[in-house]
Order: sequence, then C-alpha cells, then structure tokens
Amino acid sequence: MPLSDAIPALLVLADGTTYRGWSFGAAKTTIGEVVFNTGMTGYQEVLTDPSYCGQIVVFTYPELGNTGVNLEDEESIRPQIRGAIARNICHNPSNWRSTQSLPSYLKQHQIPGIYGIDTRALTRKIRIFGAMNGGISTDILDEADLLEKVQAAPSMKGLNLVPEVTTSSTYKWTDPTNPVWEFKEQDNSVKPGETFTVVALDFGVKRNILRRLASYGCQIIVVPADTTAEEILKYNPDGIFLSNGPGDPSAVAEGIVETTKNLIVSQKPMFGICLGHQIIAHALGAETFKLKFGHRGLNQPAGLQRRIEITSQNHSFAINPDSLPTSVLEISHLNLNDQTVAGVRHKSLPVFSVQYHPEASPGPHDADYLFEEFIQEMRAARKE
Repeated sequence: MPLSDAIPALLVLADGTTYRGWSFGAAKTTIGEVVFNTGMTGYQEVLTDPSYCGQIVVFTYPELGNTGVNLEDEESIRPQIRGAIARNICHNPSNWRSTQSLPSYLKQHQIPGIYGIDTRALTRKIRIFGAMNGGISTDILDEADLLEKVQAAPSMKGLNLVPEVTTSSTYKWTDPTNPVWEFKEQDNSVKPGETFTVVALDFGVKRNILRRLASYGCQIIVVPADTTAEEILKYNPDGIFLSNGPGDPSAVAEGIVETTKNLIVSQKPMFGICLGHQIIAHALGAETFKLKFGHRGLNQPAGLQRRIEITSQNHSFAINPDSLPTSVLEISHLNLNDQTVAGVRHKSLPVFSVQYHPEASPGPHDADYLFEEFIQEMRAARKE
C-alpha cells in the first residue's frame, strides 16, 4: 500500500512516550497492556491465543503478514489481542494456505494495528521500564487526549479476564492434531482402542492443546471456568486439565481456586498449563507476582538438573518460589533465563503443571512429552 493511501495512527504509552505511524487493520482506538513477542513465526497463533486478551502485542520480527492468515492456524474463534504493533506490514501475502491478508483479517475482526514505528526502540523501552498500558488510535491524534484515556485504563495487575474468554457452555472435543502436521510417530503412550475422559477447565484454552490431548487418546469435555468440582466429578473423568488464560491469577474468582482445591482432594490426575499452573499453585497455598515484562517467545529455555528443553512461553505472572508449600509441592522446571518457576509437581498426588506451552503452536516440541506423562498418570490411576 502506498503511504499516500495509508491512514495515520498514534501510539501513546502510559508514561507519555509517543510513536507515530500508519494504521493497519481496523481504524479505531484501542487501549491495553503493551507487551512484546520475540517469535519469528506464528503471528496468527499469537493473535488468536486467548492468553493475550487485554494486551497490545509488539512483534519484534521486522515484517508481519508475509504468509497471510488461514483457518487452520487459529487458536480460538477470533483474534483475542486488543491491538498489534509492527515495523513493516505485508499486504500481499504468499503462501499456499493463505486465504486472506493480515490487514484485512484484523479489519474484519475490528482489531487495530500500527506499523512504521521503531519496534526495536519500543521493545528496549519495555525491557527497561516494564510492560505498561498504551493506546493505538486513528481518530485521537492529539497525544495529550490519548494519554488521558490510557492513564485512566485499569492495570493488568489485579485484572480478572477469564470471564471474557471462557466458553459459555460445555462442549466435547475429539479432533486430534491433523495427521498432515503431526511432527512425530505415536509411541507406546497411546495404545489401540485406549481412551481417557478428560475434563478441561476453560480459562482461555488454545485449540492446539485440545488437539494434542486428543492425539494421545483423550476424549475431552470442555467446561466453563465457573464449573464446580461436583459438576466436574459427575463426568467421572480419568483426568482434569486446567488451561492457559489471561489476566492476573491472583484475581480469578475465589470459586475457581476453591474448585481446584476440591479437585486436588479427589486425587484425580491433574495437569495445568500457564494460568492453570498458577491456579494450582494458589489452590495449594502459593502466591504469584507480576513479572517486569513477562516471557513471550518461542525459545525460552526451561529445565532442572541438566535436563533442558526449549519452550514456547507467554505469561506476565509467575509463582513466588518463597511462597511454595514445600511439604506438598516441588519445583520441576525453572526458566533458565531468569530462574523463575516454570513447573511444579505435587509430592504425593498425580498433579503437575508448567508455566509454558508444551503444545507449541507456535514453537518447538521439546516438551510434548508432558502430554505422555499425563496419559501415564491416568493409566496408573485406573489400575489403583
């Protein structure tokens, strides 16, 4: 698109820093927490990941939209971000799966974006001063006016966003990973004819998590976040999964934490990812804190005792290690960049969780074995 046809756009951060660029996507005003993602691929999965609800994402890769968008790579029914920030935008994608350009896709879903700004400088600012609220606008081009709206917006700390992304009704999921995209041959963790019933608490679940569970023989019942433990146990599940999701884990409804406590007491195998991991920690007495700028990318190293895996991560909060109830929980993984807690495991019950995305999409598949471990826990529980 020639710049003569581009619509001017303004980005203002809560500290008053401003950037002027050009609009792509919807022409409107949006406000959210400005964070950055360092992945070189997978922008469509990022856009549609419910964990990004309430956030404006800076993409550090210098050009966005080269491969367009397609239906297969969506992690939910629509884009979940508040806005997108890029250096350059591709308006004419080239990919055999592409059905639409990124700008037209965001415009269709009323998501604004700004491009033509120095994303390296913006990313460095966030790293130095921390994630903060910001606003993108095409109709408020006065810096002071937009700053006033940004500063009036609530902080991500203390924000419960689960009600915005959870399912409104229970549904079943049986679709596995598309065999065309399957990255490995199944091993003995999946036995012919063997199935497991898993109830997944939806705090903003990614579709690829459900696909990976289904690929390992799980028949999944996805339930709203406010479903009680009594209702969940009526399904007589072999295991319980707590999904990823957005917002501050300490701000989720007390009922969700109470439900998790009761499910842990039931001694059903339980697996949590990201927000689910943090909720398990809260249910067992631990606390979480907000990271300065979070972890969002595809190459975060995690591990413990000489075992390292490269992981896909997306979170703003982490478990406070000093608050861990060491009588019942042990650390299974650390983020090896900053030593924050990246995984925990119950010492006597089949309960474990991680602060990263073993399903990838996008990202490496080093941690896919965690789904196998969940299967093994459920198989062992059947024998007891």
